[in-house]
Amino acid sequence: MRPLVIVRPEPGASATAEAARQLGLEPVVLSLFKVQRLEWEPPRPDDFDALLFTSANAVREGGPGMGPLRKLPAHCVGGATARAARDLGFEVGKVGEGRVDSLLESLPAGLRLLHLCGWHRREPKLPRQEIHVIPVYRAAELPAPDGFREIDESVICVHSPRAAALVGRTADDVGLQRESIAIAAISPEAAQAAGNGWEAVVAAAEPSETALLAIAAELCKNPRRWSGQW
Repeated sequence: MRPLVIVRPEPGASATAEAARQLGLEPVVLSLFKVQRLEWEPPRPDDFDALLFTSANAVREGGPGMGPLRKLPAHCVGGATARAARDLGFEVGKVGEGRVDSLLESLPAGLRLLHLCGWHRREPKLPRQEIHVIPVYRAAELPAPDGFREIDESVICVHSPRAAALVGRTADDVGLQRESIAIAAISPEAAQAAGNGWEAVVAAAEPSETALLAIAAELCKNPRRWSGQW
């Protein structure tokens, strides 16, 4: 079985690694990003109906400014984000899986939402709500970590188009042979961002960690079955 290389930042990388081990995979954490907290000024809670969280990092890195906002319900994308919000004392409302658009479609039109998020984020398509965006963290790119030059004959797991593009640049910088590596991507957009020349590039059936690890497991066991771009 091939090792599964995880490049997302901590603490998410360790969580993904543990989930991979539960599937019988052999994860290797080689983070290409580091989460950095940003300074921000919390707005008046009374100006909003609810919070919108699309990343557990936003919950964890919000810092002291989160205090006054705990009176607002929090709508979250993903179970991990919802758990992080509950752990910090937020009342969680709707929890969506996959993309933010499906979560917003389940919420009433006209809601005033405060979106605490990362500096790099995916804009929702035609939201019916009034969304005010405040970045509270950024995922800074890191140079190739020790061990990245030795990951030929592996599967790399990418959680975003940005991560996929960075994997491609870093692989080329350190001289990896793309044709010996398979990419498990969380979405078709991430698969496309990885570029060409890999042994296989396969997008998850839906943009979730569960679906991503499912396709990663298939690639680790039999990458040649998926040879090419998917």
